[in-house]
Amino acid sequence: MAKNKKAEQKNNLDLKKILKTIKLNESSISLMLGIIVVLIAGILVSKNIKNNNGTIPQELLNNENSIENKVKTHKVAKGENLWQISVKYYGDGFKWVDIATENKLANASEIEVGQELVIPELENLTETSETQEISTDSYTIVKGDSLWSIAVRSYGDGYAWTKIAKANNLSHPSLIHVGNVLKIPRE
Repeated sequence: MAKNKKAEQKNNLDLKKILKTIKLNESSISLMLGIIVVLIAGILVSKNIKNNNGTIPQELLNNENSIENKVKTHKVAKGENLWQISVKYYGDGFKWVDIATENKLANASEIEVGQELVIPELENLTETSETQEISTDSYTIVKGDSLWSIAVRSYGDGYAWTKIAKANNLSHPSLIHVGNVLKIPRE
């Protein structure tokens, strides 16, 4: 009987060692799998951004630019993109469209190191256009508008921009044009 108890205790100790080893391995394996998933997701997101974004409609490139400008240029450095340049000059990455339009870039993701870009001087919005409530069923876009600001003025909620984009079948909601009339759904 004493031999059985010792053998049983030895088996229990071996089992505990195995369980500890498995626990450590599970943790390490989970960590490695998590890192792999994050890397794959990052690669897919960056490929999607490069493939689907950064293009300017041809009609916008053909029109004379209505942005009043004072000539200011920027020399593209290694690793820069229009979003970063826009943040640098305007504090707002979404203004990359104005830079791309000013420089007649058909594909904004294809800028080169050393390329000189003209940085347009954008007018500041007047406070009345930013705060004036929109209570009608339609709205004519003015310079400086965004779907977010229109939604805030229409619904008091910037996240409601998706309602406006959907009601107007906008394929590129971040790109709206001065003078276009938008339907403002009132449901």
